[in-house]
Amino acid sequence: MKVIDMHCDTILALLEQEENGHSINYLENDLSINLNALKKGNVLVQNFALFTDLKKRAIPEEETMKLYDLYCRMLEEHSDLIAPVLTYGDVAKNEKEGKISALLTLEEGDVVFSSLAMLRNYYRMGVRMIALTWNYPNRIGSPNLSAYEYKDSKIPDPLQRVDTEHGLSEFGIDYLREMEKLGIIVDVSHLSDAGFWDVVKYASRPFVASHSNARKICGVARNLSDEMILALHEKGGVMGLNFCGDFLSEDRTNTSRIEDMIQHIDHIKKIAGIDVIGIGSDFDGINSQLEIADASQFDLLANALLEHGYSQEEVEKIFYKNVLRVYSQVLPE
Repeated sequence: MKVIDMHCDTILALLEQEENGHSINYLENDLSINLNALKKGNVLVQNFALFTDLKKRAIPEEETMKLYDLYCRMLEEHSDLIAPVLTYGDVAKNEKEGKISALLTLEEGDVVFSSLAMLRNYYRMGVRMIALTWNYPNRIGSPNLSAYEYKDSKIPDPLQRVDTEHGLSEFGIDYLREMEKLGIIVDVSHLSDAGFWDVVKYASRPFVASHSNARKICGVARNLSDEMILALHEKGGVMGLNFCGDFLSEDRTNTSRIEDMIQHIDHIKKIAGIDVIGIGSDFDGINSQLEIADASQFDLLANALLEHGYSQEEVEKIFYKNVLRVYSQVLPE
């Protein structure tokens, strides 16, 4: 089974290892994503996020550039195994050459010095998907689950915090339109509910929620409501199943189980059909107890879905065809 995984935080995890004095091994390491695991798991495309915490540095873009350097070093040192996706045609080209495709993303869109010129520079650097926000309000819009707002508050369960008031700013709307003009996929994971509906209003191309589940099954703010799932489907988009235990089940054991993943997939299919479902593991950005431990084990979910009654075609849509369709409609040719 081919796999497209729409989100991982592996580059940040590797940077943290390096900054702690450890040597970097892209081929084999203790992370969920490494090149050997991707190869074994038959991963067609792995999206690699440059995740930037806006509160970590006075100039957050410095962190983004360090992450980008590490990403480029991976591509340079292992060009025989992995190659970037800059156009839609690169996916097929890389596959034909026996290489894994790497699609570069930003997780936190506000690392642009308030300038669309910097957004265009990220495109020139190879960025092809951007999550508009992370867990802080920024100049683009506001998130659900705002770390800035709830960090010192007495909210009993911040995982339930949904923002229906603060959507995209004027700059955020211009930012979205420039992304679509360039051929960068808009990612609404982490974005507030109000921001989501603004994207629905202003987007002219399919967009994604790269690592978000169904709120009806697990009622955390980071997941999508049934209405949002249906709207995403109607726009031709895809949501990537997040393997984080806290986003899969409300039991708060942070255990990531295949049976819970299937419950989400069943519900999403019932609400909007099979074409809106994809994979967005969030590997190396979550600390759950993982039944699917790394990228070599995606077939555990695929086999479980087949045993559950899904057809081969439906499983292929979930694992790569749906996301590939979005790539074909948004990425440059």
